[in-house]
This record gives sequence, structure tokens and C-alpha cells, in this order.
Amino acid sequence: MPHSLLRRATVSVVCATTMWAAAPSYAAASDDRAVTSQRWADRATQAYTALQTRLYEGPAQHGLYREHTPRQSGDRDHSYLWPFREAAAAAVDMQALPRTGDAYRRDAAQRFDTAELYFAAGDRPGYASYLPAPLGEGGDIYYDDNAVVALSQLDQYEATGDDRLLHRAEQVVPVVSRAWDDDPAKTCPGGMDWYDAPGNNLRATNVTALSAQLAARLYEHTGKRGYLDRAERWYGWVHRCMRTAPGLYANDRADSGEVNGTLWTYNSGSMIGTATSLYRSTGDTAYLDKAVADAHGSLAHWTGGRRLHDQPAVFNAFYFKDLLDLDAVRPDPSYLRAMSAYADSAYASNRDDATGLYRFQPSGGGDYDPAAPASTLGQAAMVQIFATLADATRPGHRSAPGRHTR
Repeated sequence: MPHSLLRRATVSVVCATTMWAAAPSYAAASDDRAVTSQRWADRATQAYTALQTRLYEGPAQHGLYREHTPRQSGDRDHSYLWPFREAAAAAVDMQALPRTGDAYRRDAAQRFDTAELYFAAGDRPGYASYLPAPLGEGGDIYYDDNAVVALSQLDQYEATGDDRLLHRAEQVVPVVSRAWDDDPAKTCPGGMDWYDAPGNNLRATNVTALSAQLAARLYEHTGKRGYLDRAERWYGWVHRCMRTAPGLYANDRADSGEVNGTLWTYNSGSMIGTATSLYRSTGDTAYLDKAVADAHGSLAHWTGGRRLHDQPAVFNAFYFKDLLDLDAVRPDPSYLRAMSAYADSAYASNRDDATGLYRFQPSGGGDYDPAAPASTLGQAAMVQIFATLADATRPGHRSAPGRHTR
């Protein structure tokens, strides 16, 4: 039970004198939450304004974004798909701001129409990493790109009830299903290829876990058994073949059997989010236990030293949202504390006060680099983090089962 509700329940059974004495304290706590929520909302608004002013290219450029500002010598005319997706996710999250959220609904709707410019038809359709003709030269179909686009489509469906977005998310499942590689001759058969090309020799945790999360959430919305089967199979492979410790998952497994042990926060998060979704839809407490174990284990790791600070901001946005998704069904204040501490730190150390833009190392995280260009990817990630915090800290907030903070 949230602390505020526990207070209210306690007050209801005490004598009238104590009730009147406690009321100002409860009101003060509510007022404190309102102030905190507004502070995050203000930061989200500032970051979003900078994103739209300095990186959004406007209707004359098809509603697309730049990769960086200032534009770099190697940049294409417009951003790649993943940065665009993060800008769309930022608009989705801005819709949930207390009091001002409705002002961003048009932006969010436009982002999802524009995203279709990245879709490549043909025998092996999917969202391409870069714009196909006539706007660009196209690019490979990365399966992680496709999974995250579909997850954002589900977020917008949940925010608006627009059935078109649910349908679009369902259309991505056959795309990512092509990536499944259960060749029995390979070490630990299963897992998903990183991208759609004959030369791919990596089965990636991010693709497999994010696709599992997509299938699990689609099962919640549709009840179609095929989605549950996929979610359990894909989640199971990552848990069995890539888990190095509670909440920590190696990055990829080569067809040769070699494992890349690099750790990323969003791999921790997607497994927490998938298990949480599977628990909500099946009632199987084993999934809840796995989600909690991964949350506690990963948080102990990532909050050590500079680890969160040095992770790409966009990966942290995934991670924190997945922790808050779990928090909605098994509350734990440590999740919100960790997210708030990271957000405060990034606001203080990575923000360019003159422009409102966030600057990181080339990795997308780490210390402020005054020489580095600001990116759509990093800026949109900070919008998401601040906007999610504004929603999560507003008085009376508690995510309902089946609704997602992502």
C-alpha cells in the first residue's frame, strides 16, 4: 500500500482528536508531492522545448528530427529510426504531465504517423534503420529497432485507445519472429538475431528481451495465446542463456558460442518489464518473484559507484520505466529514489543552461562534454525521465494494473 494510503487508513481508525491533529500532516505530504511533481514537470517541459526548438525539423521536413545539433559532418539529412522513436516516446510521456498534458496530444499523434516513413515493404518488411526512398537510402532492418517502435505504439494505444496503434504493434510480431534462431548445432539454441542480414552472427539479449516484452504486453491486451507462447519462449531463453547474476544479462552470444558480457541497464529493464507483464496477465507469482529478484539485483549493481551515471541516458530511461511498471504491482520506494537521484544528477551536471540541451560523452552517458553535440537520442531520453517522474510523483498516483508508465 502506498504510504499516503496507509496514512489515510490509519487516520480512519483513531479518535477524532488524533484525526484532526493528523490532517495537516497528511495535507502537507500531499502538498510536498505536488511541488515535487511540478518540479519534474517543469524540467520535462524545458527539455521538450529544447528538443523541439533545436532538433525537430518541422512539417517542411516531414516532421522528422536531426541526429545532432549542431549537425555533424557524418550525419544524414535526418535522424536514424531509434532516435526518432525516442522523440515519439517523449511526446507520449509528455501527455501524462499534470495539468498540461493535453497540449502534447497532437504532437504524439503526429510522431506515430511520421514513424511510418521508416517502414520498408517487400518480402521481408519492417521498420528500416534509416528512411527508405524517396526520403533516404534505406537501411538494414534491426530487430531491436522494430521491437521498441512497437512498444511505443502500445504506449500510445494505452494513452489514447487508438486501435490503429494496437494493430501496428501486432504487425511487428511477425517481423521480430523472423529473428528467432533455434539451430540445434549452436550453443544454447534460441535467441534472436540482431538484424536482418545473412552475415549476422549474433543473437542479442536486447532484441530477444524487448520482443518478449512486446509479446507479453500484446497478450495482456488481446488474450491471444500465440503472444503468450512467444513471450514465455523468448523470455525463457534470455533468462536461461544470458543471465550472469540477478538482474544482469550479457549483451549477446555469437554463433561461435562466445559471449559478450557487456551489461546495459535496458537489458535489465526489459527482463523486469517482461516478467511483470507476464505476472499481470497470467497471475503466475513465479514471474513476479523473478521480476523482483532482477529489480533488486540490478539496482544493487547499477547504483554502485558511477555505473548509472556512465550508462547511456536512453538505456536508463528504459530501465527506470520498467522498474516503475513493477512498482505498480509490488511497490518499492527504492525504484523511485534511484530514478529521482539520477534525474537530479543529470539535470545538475549534464544540462547546458544556455540552451536547455543535455550533453553527454560519445557513449550517450557519463560526464558533461561541452564539445559534444546534443542528440535527439539523449535529449528525448531526458524528457522521458522527467515526464515519467512528474506523473509518478503527483498526489494520489498509482498505476493501475495493465497500464504502463513507459
